[in-house]
Amino acid sequence: MDNVRIGIIGIGNMGSNHARYLSNGEVPGAELTAVCDVSEDRLKWAKQNLGENIQIFDNSDAFFASKAMDAIMVATPHYDHPPLAIQGFENGYHVLIEKPAGVYTKQVREMNEIAEKSGKVFSMMFNQRTNPMYQKLREMLNAGELGELKRTVWIITNWYRPQSYYDSGGWRATWGGEGGGVLLNQDPHQLDLWQWTCGLPKRVRAFCHLGKYHNIEVEDDVTAYVEYENGATGLFVTATGEAPGTNRFELSGDRGKIVVENGNLTFWRLQVSERKFNAEYKGGFGSPEAWKCEVPIRREVTGHKGITTNWVNAILKGTPLLAPGVEGIRGLQISNAMHLSSWTDSWADIPVDEDLFIEKLQEKVKNSSFKKESTEKVMDVTDTF
Repeated sequence: MDNVRIGIIGIGNMGSNHARYLSNGEVPGAELTAVCDVSEDRLKWAKQNLGENIQIFDNSDAFFASKAMDAIMVATPHYDHPPLAIQGFENGYHVLIEKPAGVYTKQVREMNEIAEKSGKVFSMMFNQRTNPMYQKLREMLNAGELGELKRTVWIITNWYRPQSYYDSGGWRATWGGEGGGVLLNQDPHQLDLWQWTCGLPKRVRAFCHLGKYHNIEVEDDVTAYVEYENGATGLFVTATGEAPGTNRFELSGDRGKIVVENGNLTFWRLQVSERKFNAEYKGGFGSPEAWKCEVPIRREVTGHKGITTNWVNAILKGTPLLAPGVEGIRGLQISNAMHLSSWTDSWADIPVDEDLFIEKLQEKVKNSSFKKESTEKVMDVTDTF
């Protein structure tokens, strides 16, 4: 294969973005050949903007049966990600899906099992993994620069969204359409990076506030505390109702402190480890000497195109994936545990109790009395559990 023919299912905000750069030839070795959507307006947009050679479909069965592509990108509402990915694998396509991997881990785990049996190249659109700051952070942690991890704190509140954003689609900010709020829509990138750099915590205690700042039924403000296997602790704070917001990731370890903020990666490196200093220092007051190091970041951020390019290269050349699709379940473990902890007012373990989570989520969907005025269809998910 010299070129990968790509089809996109779902050409809303993100799908149309992918369609633009692919149709413009901005990913070497890739060609956009087909799109699919249920919206007449989006299909009209495709006809007007993507060229005459693009095949256009208004239903997924015809799209998958067409063989108009070698690989598919899934950019639909969240509940659809696993079933459409599975349909792609079963029809012999390579698959790249938008975040999140799905709404609940049981569904995603089943998708992963089918993906691995298919032998096809499966990737997640975790475009923040292309950010050289987080790549460098992961490199430093894996090399032991920070020593034993003690604490992680991520404040990610610069996701401000006005009410009009939530009113723009019937599926947005509903249990039946989206399966959650800020944790499922905005935060999958941070939750993925959190576990990608620090590993998964073992348990979570979270407080998810529903419709605190907006007229919605899902969470728009979350504070969660986590514990790791080695005794380290963590805090994750997120919201879509704060302006101006903050994006600060701070990690403390035996060898110092690292802060990622405002495009900078700063390392306060201890001359000797804190544990060694604590054991050997004989004065009354004192602390180990720290050297402030501004870590140089020299590589560009390639974002969505970077993940797509990596996926295409994996198909054509066997290049290792930066964001393997099977890893999408890891960040979802954290968000499912946060939701479950808040719903049950108790600790939630990781791996999450899948059956209990589905039971509680299904209750949210069935008991929802929230109505939205929108031209977009809200998916009926009561039969998907």
